[in-house]
Amino acid sequence: MGVDVVDLIMQDHREVERLFDELKQHPEKRPLLVPVLAAMLTAHSRAEEAEVYPVAKDDADEVEEIAHSQAEHVQAEQLLLRLTETDPETAEFDKVLSELVEAVTHHVEEEETTVLPQMRARLDEDRRTQLGKAFAASRARHLGDRPGSATKEELQFQARNAGVASAASMSKDELVAKMRKL
Repeated sequence: MGVDVVDLIMQDHREVERLFDELKQHPEKRPLLVPVLAAMLTAHSRAEEAEVYPVAKDDADEVEEIAHSQAEHVQAEQLLLRLTETDPETAEFDKVLSELVEAVTHHVEEEETTVLPQMRARLDEDRRTQLGKAFAASRARHLGDRPGSATKEELQFQARNAGVASAASMSKDELVAKMRKL
C-alpha cells in the first residue's frame, strides 16, 4: 500500500520547518544541518516539478497556481544556493537564512491552502497513491543533488510548469536565465 502524495508533501514541509527551527536555535549545528536542508529541499523540489506539478496543472486544473509555485521554487533554490555558500558564523548567514525561511514558509502556506487541497478534491485516492510512489522515487533519485545543479531536462520541467513557451528549443543557459527572471 502506498502513501498519498499530498501527505508525503506535507510531511516534507514539516521536516523542513523542523530543520529551519534547528538552524535558528542551534548555530553550532549549522555546518551539519545546511547540507541536510539543501539535499532535502532540492530533492523535494525536483520531485514536485517532475511528478506532481504536471499532474496538478493538467488533471487538477491548477495552471496559474503551478506557474506561481514553480517561480517560488526557483527563488527558494537561489536562496538555498546562497545559504550553502555563506559562512554559517556570519550575520550574512542569518540574513540569507531569514530570507529563505520567509520564502519557503510563504510557498508552503500557499501550496497547502490551494494546490494540495485541489489535488485531494480532484484526484481520486488511487491516483494520489500512484503519484505518491512516483514522488517518493523521484525524491530518492535526487537526494544527492545540490542547489543550482539542475540538468537541462529538469530546467525544461520547471519552464513547462511555469508556462514558459518554447522551453524545448532553449539551451540550458537560456533556460537558466529565463527561470531566474520569473
